[in-house]
Amino acid sequence: MKNPYMGDFSHRNLCKRPNFRATARMEIIMELIYDATLQKPDFYFKNHDFIGSRTVQNAKEQVQFHNNSSMRIWYNDLPADFEEHWHSALELIVPIDNYYDVIINQTTYRVHPGEIAVIPPGELHSIIAPATGVRFIYLFDLSFASNLCDYSKLQTVLSQTHCITRESHPDIYESCYMLLTRIRNEYFSNQETTEFIIYSLLFNFFTKLIQNHIESTAKEIHFESLKQKEYIKKFHDVLAYIDAHYMEDLCLEDISASIGFSKYHFSRLFKQYTNFTFCDYLNYRRIKAAENLLCKNDLTVTEVALQSGFSSISTFNRLFKQLKGCSPREFRSKNTIINFS
Repeated sequence: MKNPYMGDFSHRNLCKRPNFRATARMEIIMELIYDATLQKPDFYFKNHDFIGSRTVQNAKEQVQFHNNSSMRIWYNDLPADFEEHWHSALELIVPIDNYYDVIINQTTYRVHPGEIAVIPPGELHSIIAPATGVRFIYLFDLSFASNLCDYSKLQTVLSQTHCITRESHPDIYESCYMLLTRIRNEYFSNQETTEFIIYSLLFNFFTKLIQNHIESTAKEIHFESLKQKEYIKKFHDVLAYIDAHYMEDLCLEDISASIGFSKYHFSRLFKQYTNFTFCDYLNYRRIKAAENLLCKNDLTVTEVALQSGFSSISTFNRLFKQLKGCSPREFRSKNTIINFS
């Protein structure tokens, strides 16, 4: 059965069309990959559990993961457009044949074959598909990863969409592309340990993005070589501290002083390192925590706000709607986990 689902693409600073000049080896690899998409018989059968239609309410799509797992990978060749929507899943889009247009904040971005779009959860976006084309769409639930000590590093990388091309990410492009190819092959192989293998490959993918972000940020900020590791460690420590203490009353002056910076110098470097202001990142982290708490029925919305670090319910409601496009109560009504125990 052909799936009626169409992938989504999000965010602001996606790369414009690069010159896709692959090496001879990569050209051969990509040609083989494309041939496989034309010949593989089970791309549709793998997703036979799909109920046949997407579930979208108030622009929020409830992603139907494969057989109650935490992932879904689509082979998509439909010329279908999708209106503006968002979902809580991480999304990766890899066009194989022809481009894919993504619209975010009234700006259209064109993703070409050989490019990888990494789309963080929660971004409003719409899709315009060409008359013909093939692409793979990867969807992953990352909620379990929020308990990892290094999750703050991943949050920094996933705070905005990435378009990974040979030109934009020369050091990691080829390995990232091959990791996604392995993930896709694993998904359609029907092995008993598929989910474990896929997530091990996915975290390898994340590690490359994080390391690339650290290295590129260090170059942009022009850290002196002797201080580079020291500064990077300080900002890792700051993010880890925020991740552990976001529910407390955190102050810019105190945080900056704790690592030996003036608040002005700290604010400039923090913005360059995370693409957030300190206040925006703190609010982003608190809203993420609130999302998890709202999915449970044992706390009132006011209690969720307080446990997430907000002292004002009106501020919580305003920021939540600003970042998620709906009120906390509306979010809860669509995402509540029912406990049958």
